[in-house]
Amino acid sequence: MTSVTPPSTNQPTIELAPSYKIPIILILMAIATLLIQPWVSVPLALLGLFLLLQTVTIRLQFTPTALDVYRSNQCIRSFPYSEWQNWQIFWQPIPILFYFKEVKSIHFLPIIFDPQTLNACLERFCNFDKMNEQGLK
Repeated sequence: MTSVTPPSTNQPTIELAPSYKIPIILILMAIATLLIQPWVSVPLALLGLFLLLQTVTIRLQFTPTALDVYRSNQCIRSFPYSEWQNWQIFWQPIPILFYFKEVKSIHFLPIIFDPQTLNACLERFCNFDKMNEQGLK
């Protein structure tokens, strides 16, 4: 098991910008399939609209000690880096899913945030390879 040592506490908090790509693509796919397969288009449209709402209301903030999840400027959950064991962004050419594992649970989030900034923040705050090289297991 690998533990994460957080960076120094004088680093700034980074808030990820929203990315509307996945919700818009799902809504466009629903419109395109409406005449061909209406029963397929309805779930696609609902998922796209749900993700669009989440993109508008949810924000991720990387603090020096934890990943904080905000909904409408209220912190609804905090994930301390010290409890993280692993993370991965799936399908790198077109990132659509962010996975991270804590000591007690596993989390999957759709990429409704800027994927480049997300990756940069993860490498900065939870770089397991760098920590393993330094012997911080």
